[in-house]
Amino acid sequence: MNRLHPRVQVLWAVRAALLAVVLGAITWVVSRVALDLPTLLPVGVFLVALVVGVAYAAVKYRLWGYEVREDSLYLERGVFTRVRTVVPFVRIQHVDSARGPAERFLGLASTVVYTAGSRGADVSIPGLTPDGADSLQDRLKRLAIRAEGEDAV
Repeated sequence: MNRLHPRVQVLWAVRAALLAVVLGAITWVVSRVALDLPTLLPVGVFLVALVVGVAYAAVKYRLWGYEVREDSLYLERGVFTRVRTVVPFVRIQHVDSARGPAERFLGLASTVVYTAGSRGADVSIPGLTPDGADSLQDRLKRLAIRAEGEDAV
């Protein structure tokens, strides 16, 4: 199984930290305006959310993997709910590489595979290097074109 780049943990941890700040701020506003709660409660909420979020990011990284097989793309991910996805190459419609602002800052990219099927039938592989995302995109494109030719009537 191919692993994601370790810097993706930083991205996920920063997102967890931002969520912890928001939860701490909401707790502070509620404790000041609506209720007479202890002043340390917002700090406690922030710290618990931060520790849980960073731990979740580390576990999520360890459990995320993908593999390009002979006839399909295989992904394993999920902390609480383990998800195993098999995308046959004949179902791939197109493949994108994406880099959001946070990913660009960390030198990361994602590859998004769009498949034939119902709404939400696409899969994303985050935490790749830009060269790795482009290479995976080209490889999946070639394999999908070859599979389409083999499956053609």
